[in-house]
Amino acid sequence: MTHFRRRYRRTMRHAIGWADLAGVRVGVFGAGVEGQSALTRLSELTTDIVVVDDDPNIELPGVTVEATDAGGFELLASCDVVIKSPGFSRYRPDIMALERSGIPVVGGTGLSMHELDRSKIICVTGTKGKSTTASVLGHLLTQFGLRTEVTGNIGRPLFDAALPSDLDAIVVETSSFQALDIADAPGIVVVTSLATDHVDWHGSIEQYHVDKLSLTSLPDAQLTVAQRLSPALQQRADLLGGDVRWSNGLAKSWAAPLGLVGDHNLANAELARLAALAFGVEQASDEEALSIAAQGFEPLPGRLSAVGTLGDVRFIDDSLATNVLPTLTALEALQGERLAILIGGYDRGVDYTELIEALAHRDSPTLVLGLPDSGERLCEAIGRITTHTSVTLAPDIGSGVDAAYAWAKPTGIVLLSPAAPSFSQFANWKERSDAFRSSVNDLLSRNAH
Repeated sequence: MTHFRRRYRRTMRHAIGWADLAGVRVGVFGAGVEGQSALTRLSELTTDIVVVDDDPNIELPGVTVEATDAGGFELLASCDVVIKSPGFSRYRPDIMALERSGIPVVGGTGLSMHELDRSKIICVTGTKGKSTTASVLGHLLTQFGLRTEVTGNIGRPLFDAALPSDLDAIVVETSSFQALDIADAPGIVVVTSLATDHVDWHGSIEQYHVDKLSLTSLPDAQLTVAQRLSPALQQRADLLGGDVRWSNGLAKSWAAPLGLVGDHNLANAELARLAALAFGVEQASDEEALSIAAQGFEPLPGRLSAVGTLGDVRFIDDSLATNVLPTLTALEALQGERLAILIGGYDRGVDYTELIEALAHRDSPTLVLGLPDSGERLCEAIGRITTHTSVTLAPDIGSGVDAAYAWAKPTGIVLLSPAAPSFSQFANWKERSDAFRSSVNDLLSRNAH
């Protein structure tokens, strides 16, 4: 144990892989989706495993989950290495204490990156747009004949045991949380945008920007494809590493079959095209080939996706809007529409000023329905400065959908675009998206003739 710890002392990025964990004592910190996938991988490597979570009520078959504050931390401190889930901040005092004691704290994504052929890996990161960009890129690469898997936040974890071993390309949607777990540079890093997010995890806006873009400047970083249409990203171009290639515009007519809404999504599609070109796919420079490849794409649920229509009222799901920037983008895409918007979620203490002003001074008729937890302070702030935007509180999505429809009819849009994570009421954005879609479907059933 002593040799293993000394080898990785005083660094927060550890260039080790799963094979290095054979026969050692491993702690799994976090018993969610990634933690469970890590357990599956570890089952083939070692029998000396401890599982710890802040929530001791998580139940896993055949596994005891220890509470962090009831002996769990001490168990982690007895391990040779700890695999943490991305949701646990690297700046937490307990995680930093483990590092100071010489115990490497790693992530499953980084462990896999160390062992895979990184020339096949394209990491997609950014404050907004990474899910759409990653999914479009994965679709294009597949249509152009490459065996491709999209992993990360919108797919299976990169270290999922069921991930095929004979892939030509692996697209990894990479959060700022996961970026700090990666020590080995991928072949290409795609950066979609930069704004303010996850201040509670990173500690400051500046640190978030540094951490978010750190993937591009790892040792042996090769190629960065970056979105020039993001002003903040241009301003922090000094943080970008590797050979930087900028995307300067919107996708042309080839992108029509993708069925994407808004100029921001056309910018995402163009970024995906340039990433494919950088990966060596020559067809990505052929408009006709691109148009054919774009066919059959299914837009992501939760990203400005249509759910249904009741009379002339449309329902749109934008649950993946977990920060201010994508909600502002949604408002821009729906400019001129009569709009009832459901906002609010887990309160990370971010600055909502720009969103508050945009909603308070929106030209078209607007109703803001505040969801727990941050929705209340948003509605209060909007109500103090608006002269025409209406505000109200909704205790949950179901009642919010009903109230939004009652206001929006006979013609308008009901939009879920929370500008906040889902953690306060839901396990993840998809669960929140499902709740919205279920509420809309229930409303449609009640009003069926």
